[in-house]
Amino acid sequence: MPPSSVSAGANAVAKRRRQSRRTADGAGHAERSSQSGSKLRGSKARGSDDRGSPAGGPHIHGLHAASAAIEKRPTSIRRALVLDGHHKGNLAGIVAALEALNLPVERLPRNALDDISGGGTHQGIVLEIQPVKPLTLVEFEEMVVHRGNALRLLILDQVEDPRNLGACLRSADAAGVDAVVVPKDRSASLTPVAVKAAAGAAETVPVVQVTNLARVLRWLKDAGVWIVGADGQAEQSLYATKLQTPVAIVLGSEGSGLRRLTREHCDALFAIPMRGSVESLNVSVTAGIVLFESLRQA
Repeated sequence: MPPSSVSAGANAVAKRRRQSRRTADGAGHAERSSQSGSKLRGSKARGSDDRGSPAGGPHIHGLHAASAAIEKRPTSIRRALVLDGHHKGNLAGIVAALEALNLPVERLPRNALDDISGGGTHQGIVLEIQPVKPLTLVEFEEMVVHRGNALRLLILDQVEDPRNLGACLRSADAAGVDAVVVPKDRSASLTPVAVKAAAGAAETVPVVQVTNLARVLRWLKDAGVWIVGADGQAEQSLYATKLQTPVAIVLGSEGSGLRRLTREHCDALFAIPMRGSVESLNVSVTAGIVLFESLRQA
């Protein structure tokens, strides 16, 4: 089907929600009809089970990640661990901002910060924070309805490298993506490594962890969202593919690409024309190219 208005699907979703407000969970979240939300959630319970485990360890590190946390989630910061000695440049500014927030700042030698950050490039700053939590499925559904025809999603099918997840979040933020959807199994989560690679985007782009990606894709199609997937074997070029919103762009894993069932749920498949000798691009590079082509078409 061609890209269609999401309003009809969204209105149907909203109507089913209003009709189902008296459900037994008492949380005010409605069940979908058997052809949409009930299939999407399947056998998974609502609430903490949908939310999954915390989105990473208790620390983030690096100048960009620290700056983003101070700017966007200062109440999540429990304490700061900074390199002992004289500070200058960006690090000095971050330390001053932390002190202005009356947050505890502890000065440690470099080897201690190396140990805490797991050998990561901490740039002299480690923050102990309350980790970002992924959206629940209910919150995701409501966001899809709210965004309507302007919806733009990035879906990553079993991307396992946290650095690639972080880089994809960074591109998603720059391209105005509403959320990034990832499977719970065999996929990277928002670890400190992913948060650092995201350079602040982990604080701005919602991440949705789903148990059954195929169900989510079916539900999005029922809501009127156009699903397009990157496949190196596809005959259609990216630049001949419609990417106008409402759209969900699906990218596969670093090694094997899209899974068969994921491909089958796409409305269209495309390939990026390659002129050199390499056969494929890093998934985060692909994300940047495809997301900005979607913006260009808009």
